[in-house]
Amino acid sequence: MAVLPATQREVRLLAKPTGLPRPEHFGVVETPVVPPGEGEVLVRNLFFHVFATLRILIAGATQDTPFPVLTAGDTLVGAAIGEVVEAPADSGFGPGDLVSHWLGWREYALVPVAECTLLDRTVLPDPVAHLQQGWTAYAALTRGVELRSGDTVFVSAGGSGIGSMAGLIARQLGAERVIASTGSREKAERLRTELGYDDVVVRGEGPLAEQLTKAAPDGIDVYFDNVGGEQLRAAVDAARPGARFVLIGALSGQLAPDGTGTTAPVELDSLPLIHKRIEMRGFSSDDYDDRDEWTERFGAWLRAGEITFPHVRVRGIENAPRTLLEVIEGRHIGAVVVEL
Repeated sequence: MAVLPATQREVRLLAKPTGLPRPEHFGVVETPVVPPGEGEVLVRNLFFHVFATLRILIAGATQDTPFPVLTAGDTLVGAAIGEVVEAPADSGFGPGDLVSHWLGWREYALVPVAECTLLDRTVLPDPVAHLQQGWTAYAALTRGVELRSGDTVFVSAGGSGIGSMAGLIARQLGAERVIASTGSREKAERLRTELGYDDVVVRGEGPLAEQLTKAAPDGIDVYFDNVGGEQLRAAVDAARPGARFVLIGALSGQLAPDGTGTTAPVELDSLPLIHKRIEMRGFSSDDYDDRDEWTERFGAWLRAGEITFPHVRVRGIENAPRTLLEVIEGRHIGAVVVEL
């Protein structure tokens, strides 16, 4: 039996913010490490995912999401990868097993057996790659809009954790031209050079509709929407007849500095939707249970050098609160993970 440390660290929400959270709303605290009880597995976390949707959980809005409301004093949550330290004999887990669960933001986690998933160490070349959000992007592009060879694809927030994978996957599935949006010229250049986007439109650098028309003069066939708002409206303007839109997120509302992040209003002209026969679909990969198809395909692409996993690693739980604020501000490209 492993010798456990007396304490471990975790990140807690100290106070509910009004508007966007700030450093003083978070704290890193020490708590005792205790053995697992009946029906629990003790996991030493290796990595956890830092995701912008925490913004709406902190705001207290979880309607139609699988996540819990976070109140003052709660430990933050998020996808994590770790190794089992102790587990009941009848749990199906043993010391050293690699597992995934949703109790990140802490160094050790007591995870209910039913909420712990055993991972195959051989299917992906690096354990951290299990924290990619490629399944969401892959399912949206294969089930949501059924991307076709030769399509022109526009990915809003193309440098985000989901968006960066969507751009890469679209290319693998046969897209002829892939365009992204982002928030700065510096990030736009990185998206071109590091992720291979054909063109990038930049918020605040002129009307988005005009930029998108220039980037896709023949129009777009597929819109992968992480943002909503003005970008959704620009995509309608740029759509070819029969274009397919898949709506994944609404960052325009979630990250608004003057609201709760719970709404994302946009005004659309319905006539182009009708005249162009645009298909628009809200989508969640949670509606599908064939994630293994994606994991095996992703692993094969990685080993063949045909795709990458864009991500940023931040070392140490003490840096996690700052990293969350940077994610909300859109400073990074790809998934952002804390390495413990």
